[in-house]
Amino acid sequence: MPKPSRLTRTHRLTRLPRLTQLPLGVEIALILLVKIAILTVLAKAFFSEPQAKKMRMPTEQVEQHLLASPASAPASSSVFPSTTEVSHASH
Repeated sequence: MPKPSRLTRTHRLTRLPRLTQLPLGVEIALILLVKIAILTVLAKAFFSEPQAKKMRMPTEQVEQHLLASPASAPASSSVFPSTTEVSHASH
């Protein structure tokens, strides 16, 4: 009996078994939906809220800091107060 050619052996190795008997497009869509669901759950679990409520900053202050051009802002003053200037009135 002749040995199978290298091409035949390679083709046999690359043909992996399918997970389901569904059409390939449906199987890919299901896998993508599962991946999106897992990513959504992870995002909600780990990135939805800041670690502490006091870490929140006013939106206007952040916008001013991000939109200010570096040439117009003096180097000595900053839009954000230093950590020594922050008052912790509520605990």
